[in-house]
Amino acid sequence: MTRSLSLTACAALAFGISMAGAAAADDTDAADPRAAFARPQQLVDIGGRRLNLHCSGSGPVTVVFDSPSGDAGWSWFKVQPKVAERTRACVYDRAGLGFSDPSPRPGTSGNAVDDLHQLLAAAGIAPPYVMVVNSYGGGNVQLYAYRYPQEVRALVLVEAQHEDETERLDRASGGKLKAMFDMLDAGALACAAGAEKGFVPGSELWANCVGPFPADAGRELGAAQLAERMSPRFWRAAQSENTGFAVGDAELRAARKSFGDLPLIVLSRGVSPYAVPGRPQSAANKATEQENLAIHKEMAALSTRGKHRIVPGAAHIIQADRPQAVVQAVGEALDAVAH
Repeated sequence: MTRSLSLTACAALAFGISMAGAAAADDTDAADPRAAFARPQQLVDIGGRRLNLHCSGSGPVTVVFDSPSGDAGWSWFKVQPKVAERTRACVYDRAGLGFSDPSPRPGTSGNAVDDLHQLLAAAGIAPPYVMVVNSYGGGNVQLYAYRYPQEVRALVLVEAQHEDETERLDRASGGKLKAMFDMLDAGALACAAGAEKGFVPGSELWANCVGPFPADAGRELGAAQLAERMSPRFWRAAQSENTGFAVGDAELRAARKSFGDLPLIVLSRGVSPYAVPGRPQSAANKATEQENLAIHKEMAALSTRGKHRIVPGAAHIIQADRPQAVVQAVGEALDAVAH
């Protein structure tokens, strides 16, 4: 799965689906771990601009999370606190997202890897690392592991990006995937233009591009997510990542090789995000899901210690739908590193 399905508001705009009826955020309190993701934690200077880093827990191995396209470290708010009960766990916001400063460089995987490497060094977060990623972040972190193999001890790839994924899934879908992404990109452009002009709260464009967000984020985190979607800075960063996909794919393709005996766990969705509720699964949808599984099995086979599993009941953002499955996989990766 690539960029646009992590931008659910853009998807709604592109398909003409209003989000105005989505659930409002529920109450939270100071003891709620979600609240920590609703504000900057550690703003680390990486050379004239700052990236937001949020770490908790302690241990000899640090688990580092990267997020889907257009999403900040708060994508992992259901997982990171659980992992931090065992070891140090760190989420961060890529440039221009969440609470991080924008970058003058394009939003490509190579630049994201460079930023992350500088961030961890500047923050004094020394390797070894177990890296956990979803979607677009998967391309970034696989590239990181190729560039800095001495730092990475294990990978957990959650519906992770593959360099040939867009082309292969589009072919499997009979061209429908690209058509959908074109619609989503048009929706994202409309959202970006709306942000630059200033959204009118309560308008159709505001409802489709900004929110509201699901109730499980809580009031404080939900408010932070809504505020981000109102910001032109967010839309510029998201658009930069969208336009940088081809470059990132080329970077990963050029680096691609075996991971050797690196512990590697690949998690795949059990629920198709393309299925239409209440309707039989189409032939194109079946072919797309089969190809998605094939890609993930190939990724797992890149290591002699690779594992692949399907997570029932989870769509593309597995950490939102079935967070415990990700926590379990991270625990297995930590066990593999310890032995």
